[in-house]
Amino acid sequence: MAQPSLQPIGIQQLHRPTEPAEVDIVAVHGLNGDALKTFTHEDSEVLWLRDLLPTYIKTARVLSWGYNSNANTLRGRATSADRILEHARTLVEDLQSDRELENATERPIIFVCHSLGGIVVKKALTFSSWQTSPKCARLHTIYTCTYGILFFGTPHNGSSKAKPLHTAQKLASALIPRQGAVFESGLVRALKEGSETLEMITSEFAPLMPRFRIFLFWEEQRTGLKYTKDYIVTSDSAAPAVEDSERCGIPADHRGMCKFQDVNSPRFRTVLAALKRYSSAAPTVIKSRVAQNADIAASWYQTI
Repeated sequence: MAQPSLQPIGIQQLHRPTEPAEVDIVAVHGLNGDALKTFTHEDSEVLWLRDLLPTYIKTARVLSWGYNSNANTLRGRATSADRILEHARTLVEDLQSDRELENATERPIIFVCHSLGGIVVKKALTFSSWQTSPKCARLHTIYTCTYGILFFGTPHNGSSKAKPLHTAQKLASALIPRQGAVFESGLVRALKEGSETLEMITSEFAPLMPRFRIFLFWEEQRTGLKYTKDYIVTSDSAAPAVEDSERCGIPADHRGMCKFQDVNSPRFRTVLAALKRYSSAAPTVIKSRVAQNADIAASWYQTI
């Protein structure tokens, strides 16, 4: 189970079922994350998306999407905190292209997001929802086919509306190596602007939320920082009051909340049960949405 030395970029297929796939489960990591390591238990090297999940959901194709999410100057990497829209657009194109090659453009999608990966997914779905012109309609299918989203420690509102910069700095410092990391002044500037960016993304995504099944998870343990321990994303930010959403705490810190060693790991069965429910219900719902979109498109073409 050794991991590659280079950060995986783009769509990584972790599991393809032997029987026809009925759903795509797509994981997206967050700031300073990795498509594989973010979801891999450090001690056992169990990548639960690959090593555990397929045993219980046999008709799911499991993917993870990697992108340059580094927020420090270590090894010369540049900040990407000010590129949420670019990441969102790339996610939509990467995922849609992969599904086209797999002849799976009508297959339901369930996203599993850690931390700022959830912000990228929210922006990606908003962007996809806007792509309705004939030349871009292929990208609209990501929005059409998304059934559910599991958010692990996503800072939907920041720690508090008064301290978005402090929250983001904690988030970044918690997820990079303890030694040798140097924050760019550009990152700080981007995070200062980030409060307005987060508010805009949340505002744009809010009207779309009733369309999706949503599960919100928050961290129940403080993360070790340089001189102290703290919650990186507080429960009120990770699990805001959203109508018809499910919510649950996970007894781990921000780094460890989306890593599971075995089926008996705390809250893994809760996560697994949610994915099974969503995977079971998604095909019927998405089939109806795809048919409805086809009727709308046909009517549109008749008017031109």
